Amino acid sequence: MYEPIRTKSVHTMAGTTPDFPHRSREEELDIQLAGHLAALLAVTDELRGLAPSDDLDAAAERLSQQVARLRGGRPPVRSSVPAAHDPHTPALHRRAHTLAGRALVVAASRADTAAAILSAERMDAHAAALADQRELSTTG
Repeated sequence: MYEPIRTKSVHTMAGTTPDFPHRSREEELDIQLAGHLAALLAVTDELRGLAPSDDLDAAAERLSQQVARLRGGRPPVRSSVPAAHDPHTPALHRRAHTLAGRALVVAASRADTAAAILSAERMDAHAAALADQRELSTTG
């Protein structure tokens, strides 16, 4: 009724070594968390270029340290954005809030307290910035 399989299986058999490296769940979560924090750092750097502040400078430094820690000491690539006025600043704050939320979820799942606290603080800061901008737009 059917033709027997004549080719070698693509699945590895027990006791053989695979041809590709495997990562543990913790390693995968580290990679994912580093990615979210690096993306948050990029948005933070962009916001720093548009509206420099000490809070954003400190946040960028802390994010950079966390990304380097998760990547085994390799510092993240940083962008330098020239200062300018951009009417899309609220969109950047929303994006940063979303990225911080994603980082918080991953940090919580891997029990990384430092990254979770930093992510929660950044969520609060971006939510406050959005609230301030809404107040300015409704009163102005």
